[in-house]
Amino acid sequence: MFVKKYDVVIVGAGNAALCAAIAAREKGSEVLVLERGPVEKRGGNSFFTDGAIRVAYNNLDDIRKVIPDITDEEAERIVMPQYTQSDFYDDLMRVTEGKSDPVLAKQLISKSYETITWMCDQGIVFELNSENQSFEQNGKRHFWGGLPVKTKNKGVGLIKSLFKRAEDIGIDIWYDSRGIELVMDQHHINGIKVEKNKKLITIQTTSIVLACGSFEANNNMRSEHLGDEWEAAIVRGTEFNTGDGLSMALAVGAQKYGEWSGCHSIGTDYNAPKFGDFNKPGDIFKKSSFPLGLLINRDGYRFVDEGADFRNYTYAKYGREVLKQPGHVAFQLFDAQVRPMLRKEYHLEEATFFKANSLEELAELMAVNKAQFLKTIAEYNAAVQGGEYNPTVKDGKGTIGITPSKTNWALRIERAPYYAYPVTCGITFAFGGLHVNSEGAVLNKEGEPIAGLYAAGEMVGGIFHKNYPGGSGLMSGAVFGKLAGTSAAQYTLEKMEISNL
Repeated sequence: MFVKKYDVVIVGAGNAALCAAIAAREKGSEVLVLERGPVEKRGGNSFFTDGAIRVAYNNLDDIRKVIPDITDEEAERIVMPQYTQSDFYDDLMRVTEGKSDPVLAKQLISKSYETITWMCDQGIVFELNSENQSFEQNGKRHFWGGLPVKTKNKGVGLIKSLFKRAEDIGIDIWYDSRGIELVMDQHHINGIKVEKNKKLITIQTTSIVLACGSFEANNNMRSEHLGDEWEAAIVRGTEFNTGDGLSMALAVGAQKYGEWSGCHSIGTDYNAPKFGDFNKPGDIFKKSSFPLGLLINRDGYRFVDEGADFRNYTYAKYGREVLKQPGHVAFQLFDAQVRPMLRKEYHLEEATFFKANSLEELAELMAVNKAQFLKTIAEYNAAVQGGEYNPTVKDGKGTIGITPSKTNWALRIERAPYYAYPVTCGITFAFGGLHVNSEGAVLNKEGEPIAGLYAAGEMVGGIFHKNYPGGSGLMSGAVFGKLAGTSAAQYTLEKMEISNL
């Protein structure tokens, strides 16, 4: 039996979903948001994000338009290199090995600035990402890495603001409501079956936006698409992203797209919870200062070039390298020279670490192969070359004669005390998804739009491949969420006009 009819139904309630809902409502649609979780666990993976959002901009004036609290006096002390659409595109293509879909990539990038200004209009508050993406020199704050903007109060603040806006403009939100099947009528969307409070109901609608995440919280789908070893991965975000939207779409003929065998994963605290803890949001368990130290496995060997690039461009692929190590664990090693430079999460009470005044003692605490560990450190120290150490640029201070090399930021490990942080792999989302066009419409296996069906966020396949530029996930969610919501509302209006003729 059908319940109240809605113009647009949004499946999911994270950043992408709520941007879609708000955009559709702005076009005059009656909108319903379905959140699978309870109200206290709403917000999807977006709730857990650090809030950094990658956007193309020309200069500091562009940034001040989205962060109007920057005073003239503060602006005088800021050095803000431009980060053009070409820069963004080059970074995306470089880290994805040229595999990012050019059409979707260009849409993401070209719409990034106008989308972030639209988010400001919706009440989202942004601030400078000073702590993680800048340094002070000669009385000025220099930004680097193309990621100077983040949401105030991280993902918690983003989700709170998006829900407030949605509620203020009359969007209905159902909690504990899981979409399980799309209803079609002659190849057009006609409704969605929903499991709510253990009852099965059908909502009639003209268009649906699927924005309910990837399959990272589904053990079976992880094993099937990523490999058996991924059963051991920690799920960094919500427990509710089990691939429901993907399954529903594929069942009505949607086309798979992108790297289904790849995912966004990072090194996370070995003792982090198995799923994201809604009582401890804000990405507090990640461990992203590895470029300043070494990564060593239980057998005492290094296994990646820690200094290959800024962490923005390597952290999303090194998680899987940790997963490959014995016991799915590795250790981030630092000495007293660099420990004060480590990011905030290393100094939280939740951080797991070992501390010792000698490398021999540290090896025993780590329970690694002691002889090989000491040999690895000795060979690394001997290979470190001279040069000026500067963690704010790719300083070229590397190693010679060892494999893997360390390309940048190579300092000898020689000053006690020494610190080792055990990490494992935390999965964020899978790169594979659905094929959508530049306006967010889901395509079938023949490459044609499925009438009335749209997707956004982590469900969009083809943008990320093997790797990911930090902050681009939130931006992609907002851009394609807004596009999908607008498209869904426009489709509904056009269909209503035709039916009224």
